[in-house]
This record gives sequence, C-alpha cells and structure tokens, in this order.
Amino acid sequence: MKNIDYSLYLVTNRAGKTEEEFITTIEQAILGGVTVVQLREKDLSTGKFYRLASKVKELTSKYDIPLIINDRLDIALAINADGVHVGQSDMPGDIVRSIIGKNKILGISAATIKDTIKAEKDGADYIGSGAIFPTQTKDADCITIDYLKEIVNAVNIPIIAIGGLTEDNIESLVNTNIGGISLVSAIMESNNPKKTVQKLKTEFELL
Repeated sequence: MKNIDYSLYLVTNRAGKTEEEFITTIEQAILGGVTVVQLREKDLSTGKFYRLASKVKELTSKYDIPLIINDRLDIALAINADGVHVGQSDMPGDIVRSIIGKNKILGISAATIKDTIKAEKDGADYIGSGAIFPTQTKDADCITIDYLKEIVNAVNIPIIAIGGLTEDNIESLVNTNIGGISLVSAIMESNNPKKTVQKLKTEFELL
C-alpha cells in the first residue's frame, strides 16, 4: 500500500453541503484524477464522524484510492482507513506510527526544515508543507517557494504543497520537485469538480 501517488491530494471540506452532495463531490473529484483523499472533520461528534468516514471509505475503496483520516486516530482505526494525518499540535508522529503499524500511511504537517526532518525520523511517509498561499481553510503562516525547495531537499520522502492552491497559481511551484499538491476549496467548492481536477492534473504534470 506504500507505493502511493500523492500528486493530487484532496482534503475535504463539508461546509454548505448535504451529505449526498459531499459524497458526490468526492466521487467526481476521484473521477477527475484525485489520487488521495483526506477526510478532515474538526467539529463532528465521534459517532457522526465514524458514520461519514465509513461511507467515504466505501467510496474510496470502490475506486482503489487511499483514504487518510485527519487527526482522529480512533476513526482511522475503526474504519480501517489507509492512513492518518497529524499536525504539530496533534499526537506525536512516532507514537502514531507505533499504533498504526508500519503498513499504514502516516502524513505529518510541517512548515519548517527542523519539523520536516523530525517527521521523517518519526516515520512519516509524506509531509504536508505550507501554507504556500493565504487560505481560509487552514490557519497557517505562509512559506516562500524558495523555502519549500529547501524543505524538499532536506528529506527523502514526498513533500505535498498545501495552502491556497488553485489552477491559476500552481505554475508558481515549477522546479520545486514536490511530490504533490493538496487542495481543499479549489475542488470542494467547484461547480464541476471532475473538470477542475482534470485541469489541476494537467497543470501539475507541467511542473
């Protein structure tokens, strides 16, 4: 399961959508070319999160797309998700790795070279690094493209660029050697998620 294509990494945002619309958006994004889905829910109760995660897992399994659960290790284990993603203020990466074992995917958010190197040592399979551009969906300071390149060169695992990315600004990541781009609003708020992802895929392949 570890030979993962992180090139188009969708982080979900359910705001303003019914459950049916939410699931449909994810499916259309997968049909457009999304390679990884991260389910991110900060304010659902455990029971509701579990039920939603189970439905999303059914969908991603249908298309053989890895499902990563943000932060909630219990939910990830309960639905047998493909992995879990944690931030710097969540459970330490090495502890998460010891719990999920060596076969599950572990992603860690890191915006500094120091944190990135530590995350790799702790067993991360990839790093989510940013924010590249200002974003309303994630409260994070922006990093420069040059610093992103330094982060990429500091470790031997894929770096996924996150934060404010759209089909209009991805070209700024040219020659960074990133392993993928992570998107929220550009896909989840699109009127045509499939078409948007297809455009994003084309843009990424030109980097």
